[in-house]
Amino acid sequence: MGMIDRQTIDKILDATEIVDVVSDFVSLKKHGSSYLGLCPFHNDRSPSFSVSPSRGIFKCFSCGKAGNAVSFLMDLESMSYGEALKWLAKKYNIEVKERELSSAEREAEAQREAMFAANEFALKHFESTLKDTPDGRNIGLAYFRERGINDAMIEKFHLGYSLERIDDFYTKARAAGFDTDILVDTGLCIRTDSGRIYDRFKGRVIYPVHSLSGRVVAFGGRTLSHEKTVAKYVNSPESKIYSKSHQLYGIYQARNAIARKKYAIMVEGYMDVISMHQAGVENVVASSGTSLTDGQIAMIKRFANEVVLIYDSDPAGIKASLRGINMLIAAGLSLKVVLLPDGDDPDSFAQSHTSSEVEEYIDTHKTDLIGFKVDILMRDAADDPRRRAEAINDILHSIALIPNVVEQSIYLDECATKVGVPSSTLGIQLKRIILEQRETDFRQKQRQQAQASLEGGDNQGDNKSDESQKDSPAVNVTSAPTSIPKQIFIAERDIIRYILRYGMMYLCDVYPDDQSDTPVAMSVIDYIECELNNDNVQFSYEPFAQVWQLAIEARNSLWLTSFQAHQPEIDKQCQAKLASGIEQIRQEALDVGEIQRREEQLHADIDSLRNTLTDEFAASFIRDRLLRHESRQITDLVAQLTANRVVLSKMYPRADIHEELQVQVPLAVNTLKGAILKQQILDLTNQLTTISTDDRAQIDSVLHKIKELKEISMNFDKFNGEIVITPTARK
Repeated sequence: MGMIDRQTIDKILDATEIVDVVSDFVSLKKHGSSYLGLCPFHNDRSPSFSVSPSRGIFKCFSCGKAGNAVSFLMDLESMSYGEALKWLAKKYNIEVKERELSSAEREAEAQREAMFAANEFALKHFESTLKDTPDGRNIGLAYFRERGINDAMIEKFHLGYSLERIDDFYTKARAAGFDTDILVDTGLCIRTDSGRIYDRFKGRVIYPVHSLSGRVVAFGGRTLSHEKTVAKYVNSPESKIYSKSHQLYGIYQARNAIARKKYAIMVEGYMDVISMHQAGVENVVASSGTSLTDGQIAMIKRFANEVVLIYDSDPAGIKASLRGINMLIAAGLSLKVVLLPDGDDPDSFAQSHTSSEVEEYIDTHKTDLIGFKVDILMRDAADDPRRRAEAINDILHSIALIPNVVEQSIYLDECATKVGVPSSTLGIQLKRIILEQRETDFRQKQRQQAQASLEGGDNQGDNKSDESQKDSPAVNVTSAPTSIPKQIFIAERDIIRYILRYGMMYLCDVYPDDQSDTPVAMSVIDYIECELNNDNVQFSYEPFAQVWQLAIEARNSLWLTSFQAHQPEIDKQCQAKLASGIEQIRQEALDVGEIQRREEQLHADIDSLRNTLTDEFAASFIRDRLLRHESRQITDLVAQLTANRVVLSKMYPRADIHEELQVQVPLAVNTLKGAILKQQILDLTNQLTTISTDDRAQIDSVLHKIKELKEISMNFDKFNGEIVITPTARK
């Protein structure tokens, strides 16, 4: 087993168009130079997910998620770094060359692949047991036949059976070479405290659970025993390849139909899904008896904006589903509810009707969510005033979640009519609920930001295995960790932003010494490095320090060769403009004088184009190199810091970006130095309180240092106030 080599990774990333990749999962619309859509990582109510083709990054301005095409696939599809690269390679028809993995990487990747392999072996074992053994045919297959399931559905959903033997599967899996720990980790087998191993699904019919990409991640098993002490259903536990909150049963088989019909039908159980498919209604998924989660809702939103919930007439089951309804509303999904006739559930209804009859019933019996909740809750409240008030309040909480204010108003009037309470009265309560929800959301967001800040401060580099990168906490770039003063954090962040956005772009000429007449051209990163080294300034926030070091390495080892390699492309564009310009002059010029004037202007335009293309390549060089880094922490941090352009000084016109940078970059560096000085003064001032009043010598020494630092600090403040430009601009 190997890892993709650097050359192949670069080839894959060169071919990757982030808009092309994201569009496979999110509906995007052009918005200026970027694209907008609903964020797939949270319940986005309005498009806040931006994709920048020029920078090769995505950024959600609501939840803060950011990254490149690789991290997008890793997060959305639960892929490892290598899997995401291979997915992209397959998409762009690139041959993958791999290098040898480190021991830690090999172990993590091998375990993950071994778990998938074990599940695939189990799938085939259970299918074979169902069809090829006497007990499988007489018990398992007979059960499916009794439930009306045909061979096509058994094959489509890979249904199976596990023999009523304590270790039938375990024995065969071990004989096939599978490690016991892997079988236990996937949940296929259970290890007792005494060390005994037995099959988790023995004596059960099997329902495999597939991921969106079709890999087997888990199993559900239903007992055929009538003993009350035996659990009716047993499911795979969560593992490194299975998170039940991010899976929907049947999504792999239903995703194309959902996208085609533009809505998803949601039912409760395995058999509901299978019977609906058998009836020809294929846009059906199930939460498999678990409470609906944000991850499952996000999965549906990738393919459709409407959900139809189908319930039988059991009041207890309907009430249990109301929380899930609120989550769907909050996600901005259009929601309809269908109640089946008494005595029917989705399984039995689909078994006794044709596909056209099922679809016709759904179309004619769809009820809007508010009408549904009013009917259910108010029916139970009867004439009890307190219960009626509680029911109405519950309904208003659902209306408050509707993103569209016009829809809110319509549903409010409908609710008022049905419950017999004036809409003005309900409107007052609705406003209170909305304000309470906003306050709750705000406090929750504050807690999340505080937690992210604490986690961000604990990240220590990118020497992680491919598997661990998936779950590494995001670096927080909006607020400083408690260990770093806020002003220093902000100043460091601003400097890193300049490096990522303008790194190798020409800034100024400097003279090595007073006697030299030959200036040396300095880029943005050259100038910052020189200034920081002069005063021995180090980045205090570890993620920024990592980016700084990687930027220096990219400049030292890759810049010259990359710039030289890019020159032919710049020459090609300039030559093309020159050729088209000359041809246009020949066709339009009226005399020799006009030809001469226009050719002079054309050559000036070519020079300007060459400078612009050179600036663009130089400005984005460090950003583009770091976006290719193996560490998720690095790529996500770079994406976050480059999602918006730097807002440069409003005191100076944007006629020349070089002139503006000559003001802003020195200002940013001196702001950091000034923040460090102020913190040193504060530390010394605090130190005075710990010194004995009798120790005059030490007190005088500290006071002297404070005085010196204050004088230096005043000079920095003066510099920052007057915007004095120290570098010498190129003439």
